[in-house]
Amino acid sequence: METYNRLVERMSVSLNLPVEEVERKIEAKRAKLSGLISKEGAAQIVAAELGVSFDNALLKIAELAEGMKRARAIGKITQMFPVRSYSKNGKEGKIGSFLLGDESSNIRTVLWDAHHIGLIEDGTLKVDSVVEVLNGGVRNGELHLGAFSDIKLSNEVLQEVQTHRLLASGKLREARVGMDMKVRATVVQIFEPRFFDSKQDPNVKRALFNAVIDDGSETMRCVFSNEQAIALGMDADKILDIAAFPAFKEALLGEERYFVGSFKNNAYFNKIEMSLRSVELVDVGALIKEFESAAPL
Repeated sequence: METYNRLVERMSVSLNLPVEEVERKIEAKRAKLSGLISKEGAAQIVAAELGVSFDNALLKIAELAEGMKRARAIGKITQMFPVRSYSKNGKEGKIGSFLLGDESSNIRTVLWDAHHIGLIEDGTLKVDSVVEVLNGGVRNGELHLGAFSDIKLSNEVLQEVQTHRLLASGKLREARVGMDMKVRATVVQIFEPRFFDSKQDPNVKRALFNAVIDDGSETMRCVFSNEQAIALGMDADKILDIAAFPAFKEALLGEERYFVGSFKNNAYFNKIEMSLRSVELVDVGALIKEFESAAPL
């Protein structure tokens, strides 16, 4: 919703229209498309139809919306990840990534171009570097920079920056690709894990779990690995022991938790799924107080 609200505000100023009128146009567009598009996506379509372009406009990170193809932003690198090699369809390459933040939010930024990756390898880009990115593409909640993108050091001074992506609390039925959300849901199904070698260390094996969660509005596939399995109650020493899985499954089914993660499209099933980042216990006492405070006198 933060991204949507910022886009609406920009459109309101550019078009000299009240916010309410802009929102009516966006909702009309969503209705015309049978609700099969997110509010952010509908806002971009309406903006384009009315002559408002976000291409290469300097945006805050919280304003970067799913599907943008020429995104421009300035931010500070808050965390750097190791450059790694990959092999796909007979092609060898490298991928670099870091977290980029400003005062509004934080986003994982992925570099695919060899020249850009070289700036990480030679130390030009490092933690606390302030950079400007141009012609970036936003997909699955990440900012991707390819051969036609640009990244350069900036003289902008950024004092307070967000070190984490801002989260929305909501329902699974509201989830759209690229969103980060915290939902309270119940585990209704969990499948046997698959095991694979770690990309960072081939001698280390990791597990990938698939579960189905339900928050009363919708059911959704949820994908998680070792750290989240431990947070859900799996013994750290038994992650790779398939014989320990039935007990873990039995203990977890029917349990309610707060699930925090991002939403991506599973190309194989052509369905949206949640990529789990963390898990939190539900504080029943806090919920009761919340309900009591919200109840009418």
